[in-house]
Parts: sequence; C-alpha cells; structure tokens
Amino acid sequence: MTGEEARIAFLAWMGQERRAAELTLEAYGADIAGFLGFLTNHLGREPDMVALAELRQADIRAWLAEMAGTGSGNATRARHLSAIRSFFRFLARRHGVDNPAIRLVATPRAKAPIPRALTSPDARSVAEDIGEMSDTAAIQARDMALFTLLYGAGLRIGEALALNVRDAPVAAPLAGSDAALRVMGKGSKERLVPVLPAVREAIAAWLALHPDRQPDAPLFLGARGKRLDAAVAQRTLREFRRLNGLPEHATPHALRHSFATHLLAGGADLRAIQDLLGHASLSTTQRYTDVDEVRLMEVWRKAHPRA
Repeated sequence: MTGEEARIAFLAWMGQERRAAELTLEAYGADIAGFLGFLTNHLGREPDMVALAELRQADIRAWLAEMAGTGSGNATRARHLSAIRSFFRFLARRHGVDNPAIRLVATPRAKAPIPRALTSPDARSVAEDIGEMSDTAAIQARDMALFTLLYGAGLRIGEALALNVRDAPVAAPLAGSDAALRVMGKGSKERLVPVLPAVREAIAAWLALHPDRQPDAPLFLGARGKRLDAAVAQRTLREFRRLNGLPEHATPHALRHSFATHLLAGGADLRAIQDLLGHASLSTTQRYTDVDEVRLMEVWRKAHPRA
C-alpha cells in the first residue's frame, strides 16, 4: 500500500467510523498530503508502508523545519504534527505500521499571545465612568467599585467576585503602613495586594448602598441578591466600550493586563509585578515586557521621520 492509498483509507475511516466533520477531513487530508509530498522529495520516492515504518526522528524534524522555513508558525506546525500522529495511530492499529519516531518528536510550542492592555486614559475611563451604564445608584456604585478594583489591584474577575464583605479594604491604613487586600488566587494561592485610596473610596461608596453587609455576604451582589455573575460584569463593560469607542479587547481581564503594563512602564520591578499578579512563574509575567517593547516600536514608527 502506498502512502497515498493509506491516506485515503485513513480519511474514509475518519469519516465513516469517527463521524468527523467535512472541514476536519479536509484539514487532515491536506496536512497528510503535504507530509507525504515532503517525503517524496526527501526520500527520492513515493513513500510506502515500509518507508513510513522506517522514518527517523530526523526525517520528521526535517519536515517541521521545512514548514518553518516557509513561514509556518509553531501553532500551525503543531496542528500538522497532530494530524500526522493520528494518521500513524491508524496505521499502527489497522496495518501494523508502528513507528515510535513520530511519538518522540517534540510538539512545537505556540508562543503565548502578548497581553493586550488598555491605554491609561481608557483604563481610567472604565473605572471612573462605568457607572453611567445604570440609572440605579446602587448598581452605579457597585460597578464603579468592581472595575476600580480590577484596574487598581490587578485582580482577575473571578478573584474579585469571590470576595465577601469582610474582605472589603475600606479602612484607612495605620500610620506608616499600607492597606492590603488578601486575595485567593489560582491553585488556592493566597497573596496580599496593596489597595489604593481610590479603590477604598469606591468600595466604601458601594458598601454604603450594599443591601446585605453581613461579613459572609458576597461583596459584589447581582440584581437578585446573590453573588454577581462574571457574565453580567463582562456584558456591562462590553456595552460601555461600544458606547464610548473603546477597543474590542476592553474586557475585565484587560484591566488586569493594564494594571501590570502600566506598572512596568512606570518602572516597577518585574518580580514585584509577579507577586502582585499571583503568577507562579516569572516567565508568565515576562510577557508584559513584550507589551512594552511593542509600544516602544509603535512610538518609534510614528515619530521617527525615517521610520
């Protein structure tokens, strides 16, 4: 059986037994065809079952390298490799072609996307003007407190909505100390986040209108008196950004990105930002240095007369 015949058999199996969608079959078919085409040039002949069984890791890496040379990114090459691995699993089960080389090749790692932060004026606008989205004084105060907290402390939306009334950082700090908020983050990791006076004031204004100030009550309540749903906060910001001409990436999580990016631009230490965000790895926080580099390049392109 030739490689092409095996490809046709694999796609027939995918369609008939796995009930794969037409678009999935087209994608897999194209990926495997490209792989077989490479092998024809690489080996000097059309590959058959024996050739596929004898492929080495170096052969597969050469195929990945050729794709990289033509501009394919890591995510694209990872997807193609996944299709080829499925093809080889089929060959092993149905035709006895078990080649361990395909399993030993490392999957190209897609580069994490650069966090998209808001400009400082846009982030301030969200925190200060989001109350305009409601005619109810309590909802106005609640939304201003929530979004001021997200931008002022860099919290995830889930972390903010998990807070209870007892957690509210409203008391002024003692002389010589700073107010701090105790946050439970991912992996049940607890961290302390400094709280700006503007954040304390916004939360205090909301608590003055809060319908249930028992310590165990949710800090941020929905219309029905239960803990506010993240989808409601996201919808509010979505409507606000459209009415105010903010970019489409203006989301609650973008306020967290803005918190980190603006701290970095102001000279904050990367390790300190890691602690404030609750990142387990410094490499996650280092993505914000890429944001700053992108911003600098944009400024250069717009300002330099020879750019």
